[in-house]
Amino acid sequence: MTGTAGPLEGRVAVVTGAARGLGAALARELADRGATLALIGREASGLARVRDSLPGPARCWEADVTDEAAMARAAEEIRAQLGPASVVVANAGLAEGGPFGESDPATWRRVIEVNLIGSAITARAFLPQLRATRGYYLQIASLASIGAAPMMSAYCASKAGVESFAHSLRAELAHEHVGVGIGYLNWTDTDMIRDADQHPVLRELRAHMPRPARKVYPVETVARRMARAVERRSATAYLPGWLRATQLVRAAMPPVVTALSKRELPALARKTPFEATGLLGAGGRADTAGRRGPDG
Repeated sequence: MTGTAGPLEGRVAVVTGAARGLGAALARELADRGATLALIGREASGLARVRDSLPGPARCWEADVTDEAAMARAAEEIRAQLGPASVVVANAGLAEGGPFGESDPATWRRVIEVNLIGSAITARAFLPQLRATRGYYLQIASLASIGAAPMMSAYCASKAGVESFAHSLRAELAHEHVGVGIGYLNWTDTDMIRDADQHPVLRELRAHMPRPARKVYPVETVARRMARAVERRSATAYLPGWLRATQLVRAAMPPVVTALSKRELPALARKTPFEATGLLGAGGRADTAGRRGPDG
């Protein structure tokens, strides 16, 4: 039988961090599957470009995911203008690199605030709608949720936090038929990762990872996998697929990483000084500019 509507046809899907990168690519994938998109992010012009590129209905809201009042307003406006959300993807995220001891405390804290607190604020803002629609919440996580790495302490801590948050939320909401999924990603070809490779310490660290773990995946490939997870209301989604196997050995990973770091970091330090990177990518720069305001 042809012409059968897919599971997302006519549903309202909210994506945070939608102005660029994975958020923009995932919005396109969900729109291609018939969803009506609500785009949330810090960059109004970028959100508008994504909105105008989508094949179906979409609107955008400029909001900081760490601003509870702004997210509550956006959620209410989305419900009023588009209908209640059936899908929410907590994708907004920041990263910074470098040694913890030399990191800027405000920058380190901002990564935690956006990645972890911002995800919780997003879930809180849309939870009434997801309960009403028996919807699905997808938390974008990372290999860093499973195995921490040196020089990425804020990012790893935040991604471990969102993994635990999503597990707790899933258990709380299961009896209400609200699905909660976790998307585990490795390196994805976004401006954040391209910027990371411009910093010697992060470029060298990635180069010293095992070959499968250092591969960078096209953002469209990652978005397709996450969109399938949304359609299937999956509890977990992995890209690449071998990341699933790391769950079986995660208890052994910290001592292995420590041993390798003890051997490799001194050699890397002799080649290039370890310095804090600041927030990475165009998204990081937009976040910094947004908090400073028009007067800098």
